[in-house]
Amino acid sequence: MRRLALSLLAMSLLPSLFAQSKHPFTFEDMMSLKRVAEPVISPDGKWVVFSAVDVNLAANSKIPHVWVVPTAGGKEREIIADQDADRPRWAPDGKRFAFLSNKEGGSQIWIADFDGDAGKVAGVHKLTSIATEAGGELWSPDGKSLLFTSTVYPECSDEACNAQKLEEAEKSKVKAQIFTKLFYRHWNAYKEGKRSHLFAISLDACGGAAAPSCPPGAARDLTPGDHDTPPFSLGGQDDYAFSPDGQEVCYTSNHDKVEATSTNNDLWLVPVTGGAAKNITADNPASDSSPLYSADGKYIAYRAQQRPGYESDRFRLMLYNRKSGERKSVSDEFDGWVGTFVWDPNSTRIYFSAEDKGEAPVFALDLGRGVIEGDKPEELHAQRAKTSIKSIASGFNDDLAVTRDGSTLLFTRMSIKAPNEIFRGALAPAGSAPPETFQSQEVCTDASGKMLPGGCKSSVPETATQLTHLNDAVLSKVAMSPLETFWFTGAHNEQVEGFLVKPPNFDAKKKYPVKFLVHGGPEGAWGDDWSYRWNPELFAANGYVVVMVNFHGSTGYGQKFVESIVGDWGGAPFEDLMKGLDYAEQHYLFIDKDRECALGASYGGYMANWVLGHTNRFKCIVSHDGMFNTESAWGTTEEQWFPDLEFKGTPYTNREMYRKWSPHLAATSFKTPTLVVHGQLDYRLDVSEGFQLFSTLQREGVASKMLYFPDEGHWVLKPQNSQLWYKTVNDWVDQWVKK
Repeated sequence: MRRLALSLLAMSLLPSLFAQSKHPFTFEDMMSLKRVAEPVISPDGKWVVFSAVDVNLAANSKIPHVWVVPTAGGKEREIIADQDADRPRWAPDGKRFAFLSNKEGGSQIWIADFDGDAGKVAGVHKLTSIATEAGGELWSPDGKSLLFTSTVYPECSDEACNAQKLEEAEKSKVKAQIFTKLFYRHWNAYKEGKRSHLFAISLDACGGAAAPSCPPGAARDLTPGDHDTPPFSLGGQDDYAFSPDGQEVCYTSNHDKVEATSTNNDLWLVPVTGGAAKNITADNPASDSSPLYSADGKYIAYRAQQRPGYESDRFRLMLYNRKSGERKSVSDEFDGWVGTFVWDPNSTRIYFSAEDKGEAPVFALDLGRGVIEGDKPEELHAQRAKTSIKSIASGFNDDLAVTRDGSTLLFTRMSIKAPNEIFRGALAPAGSAPPETFQSQEVCTDASGKMLPGGCKSSVPETATQLTHLNDAVLSKVAMSPLETFWFTGAHNEQVEGFLVKPPNFDAKKKYPVKFLVHGGPEGAWGDDWSYRWNPELFAANGYVVVMVNFHGSTGYGQKFVESIVGDWGGAPFEDLMKGLDYAEQHYLFIDKDRECALGASYGGYMANWVLGHTNRFKCIVSHDGMFNTESAWGTTEEQWFPDLEFKGTPYTNREMYRKWSPHLAATSFKTPTLVVHGQLDYRLDVSEGFQLFSTLQREGVASKMLYFPDEGHWVLKPQNSQLWYKTVNDWVDQWVKK
């Protein structure tokens, strides 16, 4: 009996002993994780190919490789490992897939021959050898053509001209540029007189079905002229698509005279053989993007905004009837931003992801009479979508794909404790009745019976299966804490959501210092998602409680909440942040309110600068790529529609608004030790903003330090730069906060 009792005691201690065997998350752990991209399903539905990026910290490199996993489940395998390989895209016959590689001549399209029985690559060969390089490749549904993008000189009409101009520019000792209009630089690069164009290659001109290589001049420029196609984007699905018969291409392009003040992206149609393009959204002065044809060829679905010049207007889901030319919103009753979307193969339903209170569920729209008349989309759960997808771990879903038979949905999912992996869920046919056990239920109270401040949520049993496990080995050895949610009454007497992450090996009896993170955007949000640049788990790992607040202006709480920040940058958001931190201090007794540091980037950097002049409650501040002087920031940013909208005019038409919310005018109140971080290649918020802040801090005698990156833009992306960033930021916080 004594031996049995000891055995039972040992078994009861196993969970705690196992937890203690894990170590706090480190930067090296984070760099060893593979960065999984979107799933791409083979035409027969048997295989899923995807790219995954390997980071080599010592080599300061990020290299993608192609992997495959059976759709039905099984072990994933790396199938292109001896060269960089990214963005795999299947040929319609399933016997090949295209991918991008820098192995020879910069970014070019390569073709991999695929053995569908063995799930292996039989060989690879390079398809293109284009001086201006190729990206974004896409097969036509009939298998006869490939689309791709290339950055070219718009005055050139052939490949030889582009090659000659590139060679002349590289050999010239003079690197000066002459600008004649705005948008001469964007994000982190100067335009240098070049434009992104969309090209098509007929595979008959490249050696037929085998397509061993394409001769010079084989590609046709479908979008000639001094315009970008597609426009610049920081991610998301393609802004171009083939029609089901492979004869037409729909693409996104902005032809407004002053692009720097315009969000007027339009949808254009052009024959794949080339010719005059037709603008099908000319009467909408706001953005139209992300076109995707229905399988039956009757419709083009796309995302649209209605407010010109406002990049954070609500993204609606639209349908364009190719026969009648009619356009209709099918998501008017859905008060959220439609994200990545995909058609089902029967052209009767659209699945999409959308942010919602710190998460990104998948939603479904049945394109029957009810939806056309304005029914609200339901969260993907068998009630309307007739599926059985379940959230295995609360987090963000994206990168949706559906098998050709409509039986399976593939998607990526991440959480605050894990980066993207690929998941799958079973789909029932559109129109079929869901099992009674999968009917949704509205949950409106918490465990104690108190009403949920954020409103009711659907509670639905789902069944999703994790398909890839590339990061299980690393994560199994790491101690992390789940994301905790709290709600409080913020500005305008409205409910605001906050989040908290505890340090590993947490002890409720101890007092912990706080890293108070402020998100960027400002129309963005914290949530149960993963970040390599601002990772809450990594910030918590060395003994901190991390607190985050989705202040007025954050996404996922309805469009009115998003728009409330316009013209009020230092008003309601600042009030929300202070009240949210007050709430956390009052309700989490393990927080040491005398040891807190505020950190933010982009708008979060702006708010860090605003905090600097409007409260002394923090022991330190970290301001990364933040706006310091609203007037100078207007003149140096590339996307001028942004300050024009947010501050309701220009500094010379509405100077009072700019001065009201400019952090630099409170400089005489600066007292808090501040770390300034900025990159030379940041053209969203010019490096001069960081220099101005640091100069002011030094002149005012405030303890300060600046971390300057000559080779980074708005984001710190190079592995060793990222390592220095995390070390400098955490050391700064430790210096002023940690005992």
